Amino acid sequence: MTVYFIGAGPGAADLITVRGRDVLARTPVCLYAGSLVPVELLDVCPPGARLVDTANLDLDQILAELTAAHAAGLDVARLHSGDPSVFSAMAEQLRRLDAADVPYEIVPGVPAFAAAAASLGRELTVPGVGQTLILTRTAARATPMPPGEELSTLAASRATIVLHLAVQRIAVVVEELIPWYGEDCPVAVVARASRPDEVILRGTLSDIAAQVREAGILRTAVIVVGRVLTAEEFPDSHLYSTTRPRS
Repeated sequence: MTVYFIGAGPGAADLITVRGRDVLARTPVCLYAGSLVPVELLDVCPPGARLVDTANLDLDQILAELTAAHAAGLDVARLHSGDPSVFSAMAEQLRRLDAADVPYEIVPGVPAFAAAAASLGRELTVPGVGQTLILTRTAARATPMPPGEELSTLAASRATIVLHLAVQRIAVVVEELIPWYGEDCPVAVVARASRPDEVILRGTLSDIAAQVREAGILRTAVIVVGRVLTAEEFPDSHLYSTTRPRS
């Protein structure tokens, strides 16, 4: 028996990986986050599969489902939105499965920031403009940020920043970033990336908070901040250069 932690992707049902879909199609038990995972994916589960919405379950209840399946010798698909390596609360589940000697495997998925970049039509690493991407969040309504990972500290790098779980605090985010990036720094907010009801807002640190308030975006959104969003004048990458130094 194996628990498969599967990245379901950012929202569109067809953005699950082929491996994730194939695993899902053969597992007799599926635990999924009903508020985040597209319901169409449940149609991939085999007939008669046990489907458990974890939206209202606590960690102990989720682990009880996983260990019960283990005792019955049944594989489990544990569907997480996006990619389970980022902001998925998978780590505490793995820790408990290790303690219970329950085997597991991780199937990666398309992360929300990648879907947002695709919707924006931008590369997030542009030669001469930005080559570093910071994935982070804010501490409100979540565990505190570790020392040295406060937004003001990370902003000192002036690297491209993608913020998850922060759109409700957009005004605070803007206030902390302006001293480092400037009011004219490009910003995009992508809500429900890749879904039919996707919303894209583009602006700068000076006006994005007002746009978010007017659009009523409160959750399921990423904030992208950086000059790469509007970069037009930059050198070609050495990747395809005919004159790059040879090693």
